[in-house]
Amino acid sequence: MILVTGGTGFIGRELIQRLIESGHKIRTLIRPSPVSPNLPPGLSLDVALSSLEDPRGVRAALIGVETVIHLAGGERLGYQPHLMQGEIDGMRVLSAAAAETGVSRFIFLSHLGASLTSAYALLRAKAISEQSIIQSKTPYTILRTGLVYGPHDHFTTSLAMMLSISPIVFPIPGDGMTLIQPMDVGDLVTAILWTLDDKATLNQRYEIGGPEYLSFLEVVEMVMENTGSRRVLVPTRPPFLRIGAWMFERLFRIPPLTTFWLDYLAVNRTADLETLPRVFSLQPVRMENNLEYLANVRWMWKFFSFQRISQRR
Repeated sequence: MILVTGGTGFIGRELIQRLIESGHKIRTLIRPSPVSPNLPPGLSLDVALSSLEDPRGVRAALIGVETVIHLAGGERLGYQPHLMQGEIDGMRVLSAAAAETGVSRFIFLSHLGASLTSAYALLRAKAISEQSIIQSKTPYTILRTGLVYGPHDHFTTSLAMMLSISPIVFPIPGDGMTLIQPMDVGDLVTAILWTLDDKATLNQRYEIGGPEYLSFLEVVEMVMENTGSRRVLVPTRPPFLRIGAWMFERLFRIPPLTTFWLDYLAVNRTADLETLPRVFSLQPVRMENNLEYLANVRWMWKFFSFQRISQRR
């Protein structure tokens, strides 16, 4: 049995579907909520209801579980101190419970740039979480990834929505030349699946990303090309963008622009291009060939509709 946290997110949904298609038995951990969980339809899986900060609920969810894949995170909600602390506390509870119940493997999805000395709260939280699982003595694999994109992501679709509501001009952080390494969600899921079958990845930490380094400016150009939302890109000092992000985080439950994105784009976020081919025998797809899901969507309508749905939830 495999326990997946974050199973209702866009990575989790893709992963659960692929795991079940591969014959694995899956349980997903879901925080109690009055709203029906957004799980992949038509699939047979167990559901455990518990907050990650509830030790008894987490231990119960781990009964019979051999592998944990921890995807849950709060970056899409922006910087909120209680969310960052909740992520750290949740990992401490989950890693301790995994050790107590004899889990044989723990796979954790982290971020490029995670560091205990990072100036950015989320990246510090990821590094602290990494330490929790390492210190628990449960065999682990940590995957520090670049930005992951695909249908229903919080990266390219957020850019598409922001472009759609921007009048004529679109502000970008600084000169837009920060390098990132976007990774297709299908490639990430494949890497996780292959990790399950490769004992050589035990007690290892890998930094992975897509097949190329792209400037943020190049990514925005690709999104504009695929959505048809052509705007004049205006270099903007990050402090001014932070004011906008601060407002979005307080106006919307799931904001399209957050301080996390500004923190992430403050410096280059790249990994060795050869890690995926060398370790996982996987040649990742190029971003420019894989953004068709952005086309023919009314992104302005999507933005306002999404916020109404989010507020109801």
